[in-house]
Amino acid sequence: MNPWNTRFENENYVYGTEPNAFLADMQLKLNLSGNALAIAEGEGRNAVFLAEQGLNVTTWDYAQSGLLKTAKLATSRGVVVETELVDLQTAQWIDNHWDELVCIFGHFPKELRQKTLQGVKAAVKPGGYFITEVYSIHQIPYKSGGPREQELLYAPEEFLETFADWRIVHFFMGEVVRHEGELHNGLSHVIQFVGQKPIK
Repeated sequence: MNPWNTRFENENYVYGTEPNAFLADMQLKLNLSGNALAIAEGEGRNAVFLAEQGLNVTTWDYAQSGLLKTAKLATSRGVVVETELVDLQTAQWIDNHWDELVCIFGHFPKELRQKTLQGVKAAVKPGGYFITEVYSIHQIPYKSGGPREQELLYAPEEFLETFADWRIVHFFMGEVVRHEGELHNGLSHVIQFVGQKPIK
C-alpha cells in the first residue's frame, strides 16, 4: 500500500497550492528556463509554478493521486505539466537531459537518497541547476512537518560531498519559517542547496 497515494486522495491540497518560498526566490534570482524536472513532487504546486514562469515541466511522483491533482492544478492555472508515475527506486536517469532539476521536501531512506542524488547529478545538463530544500537531521524537535524518522532526514555533507565538483550557488542549513498547507507549518530546520553543473 502506498501511503502517499492515500494522503493525496483528499480534495484539498495538503501542502497548499503555492510554491515553496525558497524555490520561488531562486527562480527570481536565476531566471530559470528550459526543461525542468520536479521529483517527488506530490500534488504539483512547485511544478505548476515553474510552468507559469515559462518552463517546460515534467513531474515525477509515485502517487497516482498526486499526479492527478497536479494535472488538475495545472489546468486551473492555464499551464501544462507533464506527469509521470515514477518510483525513484527504479527511475531511469538520462545523462545531461534537464536544464533544471528540483526536489522540494523529497525524503527517502538513505540508500535511495544517495542513489537519487547520483541520478540527479548525472541528469542535469552542463550549466544546469539542481535546486532543493529539505528538512535537516535537526528537524524532529521542531514538530513543524516532515518525517518523524531520523533516517529520512538530510545531513549537509550529502550535498556538499556529492556535488563537491559543482559550483555551489547557494548553501544554507538552519531555521526558516514555512507555512505550506496543513502539514508544513512553523519554524523548521532545513537544508537549502543550489548547485550548477560545470560546463566542460
